[in-house]
Amino acid sequence: MKTIKGPGLFLAQFAGDEAPFNSWDSITQWAADCGYSGVQVPSWDGRLFDLDQAASSKTYCDDIAGIARENGVEVTDLSTHLQGQLVAVHPAYDAAFDGFAAPAVHGNPKARQAWAVDQVNKAITASANLGIGQHVTFSGALAWPYVYPWPQRPAGLVEAAFDELAARWRPILDHADENGVDVCYEIHPGEDLHDGVTFEMFLERVDNHARANMLYDPSHYVLQCLDYLDNLDIYADRIKMFHVKDAEFNPTGRQGVYGGYQPWVNRAGRFRSLGDGQVDFRAVFSKLAAMDFDGWAVVEWECALKHPEDGAREGAAFVRDHIIRVTDKAFDDFADGGADDAGNRAMLGLDR
Repeated sequence: MKTIKGPGLFLAQFAGDEAPFNSWDSITQWAADCGYSGVQVPSWDGRLFDLDQAASSKTYCDDIAGIARENGVEVTDLSTHLQGQLVAVHPAYDAAFDGFAAPAVHGNPKARQAWAVDQVNKAITASANLGIGQHVTFSGALAWPYVYPWPQRPAGLVEAAFDELAARWRPILDHADENGVDVCYEIHPGEDLHDGVTFEMFLERVDNHARANMLYDPSHYVLQCLDYLDNLDIYADRIKMFHVKDAEFNPTGRQGVYGGYQPWVNRAGRFRSLGDGQVDFRAVFSKLAAMDFDGWAVVEWECALKHPEDGAREGAAFVRDHIIRVTDKAFDDFADGGADDAGNRAMLGLDR
């Protein structure tokens, strides 16, 4: 068995225009001070990271990693959540998602998609330059507006959407394979890959591509009423990354999974800081240890109530307390009687 690395922190929710959140040097110092040993990098945030340089210069990547290391943290992985979202966008979301892209491609869906693909490919190359073998992203979505349809979906609509989604991602997955990097899709509502079944639909269409993998985040499964522990057993071979995020689902006679268009704080299902929600993290960390997961436990802070800096500091301690340092011996080794083939046969009565 292997011991999970961590705690790590996803920096996307903390990057800002004020110190210590506005530069790579200061935010990594802050993360280390909070108790983290690793940071996950939002590749789109130029205040912290220059993706173009990282994709073209190993020296730049060495400098980024060196600054982090001097400050007490490692770079765990790069994220292209925003750019991956733009690989596949239904027209209903064009205006909303334009803000994720460079201004030069706003209002031009084809140019925006090409920009997004280039961004994800650069992040994969940059990951290789950093010596990191996994990368997290979103799949994007073409079929999401039809997730709970009325009137009913026409035959073949979802199949056509997934055929197209696979066609867009296959060249990216091949590029990832050339660079020795796993693409880990965060399985997430709003994405076409939002549960196990949809991941399998996609996987089939990319011929079970070895680089098509998962980021496991139990909070998204709590809000879907999906068995997040069984999910670990089913997809153990494909789970390569882990976001540690808590959530709670408290349905009432007035609202359930869909939340009644309410703000986060008023929804039946909402994200919480670690330890304040309903995820059984002792069971989650136990299963991950048993399945030899040796990646990072990365805190993604999202909470409808608690201040982010409090959530970050508490999250580091929470993860550290839940990581299981795996044993290298069996608890009953003291009673080992040794190995003896003749004795074994005698105990089984095979030589009588």
